[in-house]
Amino acid sequence: MGKSISIVIKPVSAIEAVSTPCLVIPVFGEEKSTSLSSKCAKQLNSVCNGAVLALLKRGDITNSVDSMLLLPTVDQIKADRVLLVGCGTGKNLSEADFKKIVDKLVKQLKATKVKEATLLIDELSVKGRDKAWMIEQLSIKAGLIAYNYTETLSKPKPDTVLKKLTLGMNSSKALLTAAKQGQSIASGMNVARELGNLPGNICTPTYLANQAKALSRKHASLSTSIVEEKKMRELGMGSLLSVTAGTDQPAKLIVMNYQGTSKTVKPHALVGKGITFDSGGISLKPGAGMDEMKYDMCGAASVFGAINAIAELKLSINVVAVIAAAENMPSSNATKPGDVVTSMSGQTIEVLNTDAEGRLVLCDAISYAERFKPQSIIDIATLTGACVVALGKHASALYSNEDDFAETLLSASQEVGDKAWHMPLWDEYQAQLNTNFADMANIGGAGGGSVTAACFLSRFAKNMRWAHLDVAGTAWDSGANKGATGRPVALLTKYLINQSS
Repeated sequence: MGKSISIVIKPVSAIEAVSTPCLVIPVFGEEKSTSLSSKCAKQLNSVCNGAVLALLKRGDITNSVDSMLLLPTVDQIKADRVLLVGCGTGKNLSEADFKKIVDKLVKQLKATKVKEATLLIDELSVKGRDKAWMIEQLSIKAGLIAYNYTETLSKPKPDTVLKKLTLGMNSSKALLTAAKQGQSIASGMNVARELGNLPGNICTPTYLANQAKALSRKHASLSTSIVEEKKMRELGMGSLLSVTAGTDQPAKLIVMNYQGTSKTVKPHALVGKGITFDSGGISLKPGAGMDEMKYDMCGAASVFGAINAIAELKLSINVVAVIAAAENMPSSNATKPGDVVTSMSGQTIEVLNTDAEGRLVLCDAISYAERFKPQSIIDIATLTGACVVALGKHASALYSNEDDFAETLLSASQEVGDKAWHMPLWDEYQAQLNTNFADMANIGGAGGGSVTAACFLSRFAKNMRWAHLDVAGTAWDSGANKGATGRPVALLTKYLINQSS
């Protein structure tokens, strides 16, 4: 589930002597130029008696970042095949162009079905980024192609053959660290993708609890405990329990503790929304597209992925993960619109819409996480369709009760390329949650739906350094490429890497 691809960094001698199933050579130069600026492309051209330059002049390969050409055999060298990759100018590439190049080349390597490949990309540079950043991005992209969903397929596609990438450059501690971090981020994203893609009849709250226990058995630094519904009642978690009232599947509050440093160091907390299927409850969703509500636990899945990543990296940090796992179904026992419930914090909530259930489980999970006295707390949830309307699929919505905390998370998101956007959390929006019959309503009307959802959660995090990530637009893709994306595992992991000692 948490697969990754091995990354090796070592210098390469003469091109003709490199023995590899596939040798990746960048081709770059001035725009629309038919001359070679890449040293390794020049070397290959020399060895092959001008063949590369001839291909360039003929237009079979160009300097464009959209260009790529696979040479199945090249007699003059030891490599079995050569992949020529257009890399623009090669120097001071934009982050977007570099990612496009990497994405295309790893997909081509997958399609070529080679077990190993050697990449000569040392000449490339990205504006404002160092080689470590480039290697981390490459490691992430390569690791993501290792994932292949098979669980419910009678005839699954074969696993990716590619197992190892060798980067032809001088090694250093910084580069090795970057490769390892990229591998672990990809591994964590693949964990999240697998959990998200599983159907709701398999990935139940109990299944998630068992996966947390299995993860703890895998890593000595992890311990897991499960709060059952009986204990939830004793703790006064009436808000969380109101969501699970209509289903036969018992809710689980999953608590994973990662200890990477002294117990005296306060942990960072991650809180994940784990609605394993969301029918909307009595406020039933439209039937079209309801199958995608298996992805309503992708916030929880991203927490699993981040915990897996930091455990692999053995970070010197303490982290507590709290996952509110429940199923939202309609029945004679289900919570009704207009019902009033009491949260663990003692605040009462009028449930005006049972399809606004994510905030109802999260508020009690946030209150529970407070007992660990965390340095910071981040909740992650596929919370609102309004977030998708506002930001589409490219950026997660970021809210925080401390602007400097939001900036820290934004910096991590930009560093790793898992984009987020800082949204407003102004007092003016809080009034939309007013009701005559409880301390607050669980919805705030048609306007600013993602904002009022964050405002709701902020009322339960007043004493904490808190942030909220609404990932309804980024956690999965629809259409022909339907599937969980693994976001925002990279953002969360990079934040925790930056916080570790």
